[in-house]
Amino acid sequence: MTNKRDLLGMTPEEMDEALDRHFAARGQPRYRAGQVRRWVLEGLAADFEAMTDLPREEREGLAQAFSMAEPECAVVSRSSDGTVKHLWRLVDGELVESVLIPTQDRLTLCISSQAGCGMGCTFCATGFGGLRRNLTPGEIASQYRASQRWALEEGLGRIRNVVFMGMGEPLANRRALFPALTILNQGYDLGARRITVSTVGLVPGILELAQRPEQFRLALSLHAPNSELRRTLVPLETRYPLPEVVGALRAFDAAGGKRITLEYTLIHEVNDHPSLARELGELAYDLRAFVNLIPYNPIPYQDWRPSPPDRIRAFAAILDERGVAMAVREPRGRDIDAACGQLRANALSGEGTAGEAGAPHPASDPPQATPTDETPLPHPASDPPPADLPEGREGP
Repeated sequence: MTNKRDLLGMTPEEMDEALDRHFAARGQPRYRAGQVRRWVLEGLAADFEAMTDLPREEREGLAQAFSMAEPECAVVSRSSDGTVKHLWRLVDGELVESVLIPTQDRLTLCISSQAGCGMGCTFCATGFGGLRRNLTPGEIASQYRASQRWALEEGLGRIRNVVFMGMGEPLANRRALFPALTILNQGYDLGARRITVSTVGLVPGILELAQRPEQFRLALSLHAPNSELRRTLVPLETRYPLPEVVGALRAFDAAGGKRITLEYTLIHEVNDHPSLARELGELAYDLRAFVNLIPYNPIPYQDWRPSPPDRIRAFAAILDERGVAMAVREPRGRDIDAACGQLRANALSGEGTAGEAGAPHPASDPPQATPTDETPLPHPASDPPPADLPEGREGP
């Protein structure tokens, strides 16, 4: 570890202040700070040596004072449908995932906010190994810049949407999430309406996000329209019951211009009964929320099956009759372990496509006790994609 400050984890304002002080102490003109900022935020420079319009001694001085802690690509997998999944190794060896999802008119990036997760959702692979630790603002934002550089090199173009639906519960790591949102929005010029934060229902985090002036989008991993069933799928329901979560969503909606999406993973004979569709329709209509219906993506240690197409169509028809805006997502990236946490889980066990990832923490390692903004439950969680994602899966 190092005492150097990570430039990639600074908001634009923090970066300007730090660089101004640095160059002033070295007797350099103020425009040097602007040069570095452009290299970091616009040029996506991988290191200080790439900043070729700075004198070599200034590049060396930057390297002595600051770090640019981008993750190392451990595995990259490309699906036959165009989905691309990266497994990133952080500086301490932890593994996190991000996914690029191309469609005809846009490129979406799904990123992680924690290494592992501690929420306990029963349909997700992220919890293989449990919660390891929170990511820093720089580790979150650097998934974007490393993915964007890779996408440009591969001819995929610019990332237009970012969704916090990878590994981890974003609102359990608000101390890093909120600066990362500012970095993406103000630093990399991603519109707030193009950034979606997903949550399994951490009420304090929803209320804090509602207070921000930017119009970030919110997606709730719902998966059941009543507390009794939801408790069996999302253990956080016992801490923040659905009526309390709905109250927080109303506050979020009242803040203005901040669309809410309800994510609903359809599991055969678990949560796909017509009566549940009617309950979901009433809830979504009342909240003016968009609904994403997502066929369950099977994971190795759970014997559930996705709802068959005819049952999905019947479920969707009930929502449509109620006047609820909704979409049914087609599965993407199943040939590359694209469900949230699968690639990392394979790497941790030394199996599957991630077997080349090196020697990460063994699967038997227990989750480490790491401070979070919300004390996690003893198992992992996951979040499916929002309304504007073109696939049906439980995250990357």
